[in-house]
Amino acid sequence: MDKIEHFLESTIFRSRWLLAPFYLGLIFSVILLFIKFTQELWHMSTHVLTASEGEVIVGILALVDMSLVGSLLLMIIFSGYEIFVSKIDVTNHQDRPDWMGKVDFSGLKLKVIGAIVAISAIDLLKSFMNIPKMVTPDQESVLMWKVIIHMAFVFSGLIFAYMDKVAGDTVKH
Repeated sequence: MDKIEHFLESTIFRSRWLLAPFYLGLIFSVILLFIKFTQELWHMSTHVLTASEGEVIVGILALVDMSLVGSLLLMIIFSGYEIFVSKIDVTNHQDRPDWMGKVDFSGLKLKVIGAIVAISAIDLLKSFMNIPKMVTPDQESVLMWKVIIHMAFVFSGLIFAYMDKVAGDTVKH
C-alpha cells in the first residue's frame, strides 16, 4: 500500500511540469504583443506629422496599454512558474527583479487585478479621447457599458485587496 501511495504522490508532484508548456505559450504571446507594439509604434512614427494631437495621444495610450499587458504577462510567467512548477535559479543575476520569488499566489492575484484595472482605465481614457462632438445613442451606450465594466474591475480589485488584508490579519493556527 505504501508503494501505491508513494507512486500516486510522486505522479501528482511531477504533474506540475504539465504547466510548463502554458508558460512557454505565454512567452510566445509576449513575442506576438511585441510585434503588434512595433507595428503600432512604426505606424505612429510615420503618421505623427499628419495626425491630430488626439490621435497621437490615443496611439501613445495604445502603446502604454500594450506595455502594461506585456508586463502583466511577464509577472504571470515568472510568478506562476515559480509558484506552481519550479524555482527559477538566477539568484545571483544582477538584473533579477526584486519581487521575483517573493510574490505568492495571493500577491499575484492582486497584481493581476491591479493591471487589469489599469488596462481598463487606459481603454476607457482612449474611448473618452475619441468622443466626437455629437455622440449617438449607440456610442453613448458603449461608453456607459465600458464605465460599468471598469467599475466592476475596480470593485473586484477592492474586494480582492480586502480579502487579502483579512487573510493576512487572521491568526495562523
